[in-house]
Amino acid sequence: MEKTISMKDYGQVITQLINKENLSKDDSKEMFMEILSDKQTAMQQGAFLAALSAKGATPAEVAGSFEAIYEVDTFKVEPVTEFPIVDNCGTGMDSFKTFNISTVASIIAAAGIPMAKHGSRALTSVCGTIDVLEALGIDMDSNVDLVKESIEKAGIGIFNGMSPEVHPVALGRVLSQISFGSVLNISASLANPALPQYGVRGVYSKEMLDFVPQIMAEIGYKRAIVVFGEVGDQAIDEASTLGTTHIAELKEDGSVEKYTFNPQDMLITPGIVDEIRTFNSVEESALCIVRLLKGKETKTREDIVALNAGLILYLRDKAPSIREGYEMALELIHNGAAWEKLKTWVNYQNRDGVKGLKILSALEKKVQG
Repeated sequence: MEKTISMKDYGQVITQLINKENLSKDDSKEMFMEILSDKQTAMQQGAFLAALSAKGATPAEVAGSFEAIYEVDTFKVEPVTEFPIVDNCGTGMDSFKTFNISTVASIIAAAGIPMAKHGSRALTSVCGTIDVLEALGIDMDSNVDLVKESIEKAGIGIFNGMSPEVHPVALGRVLSQISFGSVLNISASLANPALPQYGVRGVYSKEMLDFVPQIMAEIGYKRAIVVFGEVGDQAIDEASTLGTTHIAELKEDGSVEKYTFNPQDMLITPGIVDEIRTFNSVEESALCIVRLLKGKETKTREDIVALNAGLILYLRDKAPSIREGYEMALELIHNGAAWEKLKTWVNYQNRDGVKGLKILSALEKKVQG
């Protein structure tokens, strides 16, 4: 197939970005189509992503990249659930590397809300959501139909954002070859094959609160929470129990409300900073999740996953406030519902559920032992 943009013309667009000139949504989409179809050299592709990141992507440019990914590199499904599905994930690239907080939060929330996650393996940390869920026994080579079935029967499923079973053309290739924050941290995370209309999105800079809700509205989200947290002078793409949390909430009428809160506002006692750091191995991360869902982890770790699950419960009106969502999440941990949800998930998102449950059972024995 002939190149739609010559190498010279592609380079001229890169020069535009270097000169701080913005692209239209259609132009951005066309440039990303070139990347996904591998029509430009690797040097050109990297230069484009770096120049766009250095300039700062506009909502139109992010929307263009999303449309390219979703149109040509995403197998799509439509899960049938009693209630609308929700997704939650972080964009990564935050300065403070935490354990898999949003992953645990999604399992807890799934005890009351259907969840459709979309994640990747670790790019800049030890353990990404795909890595740790695989270690817990979930089949990360699942095709989109198996994930759809899991969402419908278990109430939760995850699409592997780096798998050709989900994004068959090039997304895994591109993501695995860059290790800096780019527009793809946002647009790729939004390219969920189930295209949920409700979502919680963690971001790595406060400035992203200004435009990510707008992007989510443009691609079809009805309600969303975009969150950025502080831990001292560092950033996390989660709600924080150790510093200020900044929220931009997309309402159903299209308006965006911004607000902040501190742990004390949620009646949470700030815990120990080192306890929310990432672990040194995937197995340690998986064991932490088992302990959390069994109610056997430290208060610091339990509070931060419950707060982030509380955002999801509040978003879907299961709780009238974030504070009450946090309390509900704690109850879902302590009454065993969250642990049972994980077991059900492992059973359904698997080509061999028995094998998956054996993996999870072995981790449970280590925690008990």
